[in-house]
Amino acid sequence: MKIVSKILLITIFIATSTFTVATIIVYPFTDSVKEERFNVLIKELRCPKCQNNNLADSNSSLSEAIKDKVYEKINADLTDEEIISYLKDRYGDFISYRPPVKPSTWLIWYGPFVILLVGGFLIFRFVSARQKEKPITPVSGASESSKKLLEQWGKEAIDDSSSKEGDPQ
Repeated sequence: MKIVSKILLITIFIATSTFTVATIIVYPFTDSVKEERFNVLIKELRCPKCQNNNLADSNSSLSEAIKDKVYEKINADLTDEEIISYLKDRYGDFISYRPPVKPSTWLIWYGPFVILLVGGFLIFRFVSARQKEKPITPVSGASESSKKLLEQWGKEAIDDSSSKEGDPQ
């Protein structure tokens, strides 16, 4: 009985999985220029629901509605700038992958460079502070000759590093 129920379950699963329907929406244009403009626009514009998908890659109902609106506006002979302006007024700057540079988007545009500069400065400070630390002192159980040798090497290392700092090379 268990085998029959497993076979029945597998058969139902296979039968229902083959009835998947994919909807492809076709936008008919009168000329290829309008079609090309449409394709470029839906690749440039971001789906507000899907976050990081453009309209061309998104299957959400919102992206379908926006694509329909873009199609209508192109057929109404509006320019790309007018269409983008309309969508930005309706959905905000987020609809564009290239938001304008203005005070509300400064963090997006300049934030990475500020973080990079601050990180570089902190690394520089850390490295320079480590170089200024006192030299290594010899172990208390070391012989006098070992201590003198270590002191001599320490002085040579300091002399070498100070002479390298002055050389422009």
